[in-house]
Amino acid sequence: MSSKQTASVVLVHGAWADGSSWQRVIGRLLAQGVAVIAVQNPTTSLADDAAATLRILDKVAGPAVLVGHSWGGTVITEAGNHPNVKALVYVAAFAPEPGQSTGDQVGAHPPPPGLSGVSEDKAGRLWMSVESWISNVAQDLPEAEARLLAAVQTPLGLATFSDKVSKAPKAETPVWYIISRRDRAVSVELQDTLAKRLKARTTALETSHMSLLSAPDAVTNVILQAVEAVTQA
Repeated sequence: MSSKQTASVVLVHGAWADGSSWQRVIGRLLAQGVAVIAVQNPTTSLADDAAATLRILDKVAGPAVLVGHSWGGTVITEAGNHPNVKALVYVAAFAPEPGQSTGDQVGAHPPPPGLSGVSEDKAGRLWMSVESWISNVAQDLPEAEARLLAAVQTPLGLATFSDKVSKAPKAETPVWYIISRRDRAVSVELQDTLAKRLKARTTALETSHMSLLSAPDAVTNVILQAVEAVTQA
């Protein structure tokens, strides 16, 4: 690293998850001396999640690399024009354009198998079934770990995926994108399309949707590339 201030990393989790989904990446970043904080999104609406992310970005002193997994990609898109954000990293993530919703991106491609496991409770919140966690979301993790992820999941607000992005990150912000080639929760075709549209530095992994847990070394290495680029800028 150069003598310039090293960028901090802000991690944004996906739907039906919380900040602990980044645990293996966090440990690796800390081992490299990189400051890191995981946002705990309520996953109640895009506005609520963006507000939670912006509060963390306000707390960070200096440049930040903003990283989003899955639904977290929509959140970092909405929050990505914060002045501290100097790079964006999308991990098997959505990235709607202004005026577009996550649901719009989902609907533009054949539905992945993981969506068959989503159900609504009496309070109007959405849950991912245990079976879908095992077979479709985290199929390359041990079953016991997939069951743990199902047990600690945070329900998703019913209207969340229809919330439209209102703003775009600055055009000059560099972007990295990690594609999960064996993803059964977010369309791989959509991931390919977004990586090209974003003109992202792209890495493809032969993983499930949960590459941040099944391939944490590879995910961490991409984030470190962004940290290095921001630090040297």
